[in-house]
Amino acid sequence: MKRVLIITYYWPPSGGAGVQRWVKLSKYFLKQGITPYILTVNPAKASYALLDPTLNDDLDPSIKISRTSTLEPYGIYKAITLQKQIPFGGFANDEKQLNLFQKVTRFIRGNLFLPDARVGWNKFAFRAACKLIETENIDAVITTSPPHSTQLVGLKLKKKYKLPWLADLRDPWTGIYYYDKLYLSSFSKKRDAKMERDVLENADGVVVVSNDIRKNLLTKSTLLNGSKFHIIPNGFDADDFDKVISEQKEIEFVISYTGTLTSDYRLEGFLFAIRKLIAEQQPLRLHITGSLPVGIRESLEMTAPESVRFKSHVSHHDAIAQMKAADLLLLIIPDAPGNKGILTGKLFEYLAAQKPILGIGPVDGDASMIVENCNSGTTFKYEDGNGIYLFLLQKIADWKDNPISVLDNAEVVAKFSREQQAKEMIRVLNEMNC
Repeated sequence: MKRVLIITYYWPPSGGAGVQRWVKLSKYFLKQGITPYILTVNPAKASYALLDPTLNDDLDPSIKISRTSTLEPYGIYKAITLQKQIPFGGFANDEKQLNLFQKVTRFIRGNLFLPDARVGWNKFAFRAACKLIETENIDAVITTSPPHSTQLVGLKLKKKYKLPWLADLRDPWTGIYYYDKLYLSSFSKKRDAKMERDVLENADGVVVVSNDIRKNLLTKSTLLNGSKFHIIPNGFDADDFDKVISEQKEIEFVISYTGTLTSDYRLEGFLFAIRKLIAEQQPLRLHITGSLPVGIRESLEMTAPESVRFKSHVSHHDAIAQMKAADLLLLIIPDAPGNKGILTGKLFEYLAAQKPILGIGPVDGDASMIVENCNSGTTFKYEDGNGIYLFLLQKIADWKDNPISVLDNAEVVAKFSREQQAKEMIRVLNEMNC
C-alpha cells in the first residue's frame, strides 16, 4: 500500500472549499488502497478565516494527522485592528473603503511575508515532514495551496529526499485576480515570481483546478512542459448530499447564493432583473449566505427589501441543505483578470444539488462551459439585465408548473464526484512512478 504525505495548512476545524478538497480526497484515497498521512497546523495557533468543526465528522479515524505550531502575523493584526475575523484571501472589503492603516497593513502583508502571511508555518511543517518521511517510509509528497507558501515546503523536501512530489494549486499564484491589491513592490514581485517558478520547475507533477490556470502557470517559465500539468477541478461528495434532508419548501421561488461577495462580483444586471420581477409581483425570495461588504448588502436590501434574507457563514451541512431547498442557485464569477479560469468549489456542489444555475460572469469561461455542458443552466454577462430577467422569468414559470422538480443530469454531473477525482489523482501519482 502506498504511503502519501499530504501537506495542507487548511484542515478541520477550518472551513471552506479548500479544506473540503483534501478531506474528501483523503477519504477516497483510503478506499482505493492509498494511505494518506496529513501534516497540518495546530488549530490553536492557526489563522483561519472560517471555522466549520462539523467537517471533523467526515474524517476517517484511521487517518494519521500530525499538527505543528506556527508563527504568523495575524494575531498581532487582530489585536491592533480589534477585528475578530482573519481577512479573506479575496478581500471582502471594498478597495475604496480602506483607510490609511488598512492600506499600510496590506502593504506589509504583501511585501514582508512572501509569498503569503502563512509562511511562518514552513519551518515547523518542514521539520515535521522530515520526521514523517524518515519514520513512516513515505512514498510521495503532495502539497496543496493556497497558502502558496506551503509549496515551498514541498520544494525543500524534494531537494533533500528526491521523493516524487505533486504540487496541487487550487488558485493561481502571481496570477490571482487580487494580486495588485497586495501593493507589492517591483522587488517583491520578482522574488515572488522566482518562488513560483522554482516550485513549478521542480515539482514532478502539477495539479490545477481549471484549464485557464494551467495556461497561466505554463507562461511562468520556458522550462515548463505541459505534460506534467493535470486538471482536476473541485468537486462534490455524493455522501454529503445523501445525508442532507432538504429544508421545508417555501411558497416563494427561492434564489440562493452561498460564499463571499466583493466589489468585483458585479450585480447590476442581476439587480435589474430582480427589480423588474418584484415590480411584476413575482413570488420571489433571495437567500444570501456568506461574507459581503456593507455596500453590497445595502444594494440588495434596497432592491428587494421584503424578499432578501442574509446569513453569515454556515456549516457545510447547512450550506448543502440550503442548496437543496433552493429553486435556483446563483453563481457569480468576479470581474477580474484571469476570471475565465475561476472555478469555485461551490459550483460543483451546485451541480450536485441538481437545481438550475444562473451564472453571471465571462460567458466563455471555464465555469460557464461546465454549467452548460452539464445542462444545469446559463451564464450571462454582468450587464445583461434583460437576459437574466427572461431566464429567471422562465424558471419561475417552470417552478409554478412543478415546484419540487430537480434536473435530470445526475449521470453527467457524476464525473465531478470526489471519488472519481481521487482515482484521477492516484493516476497522476502513478504516472510520476510513485
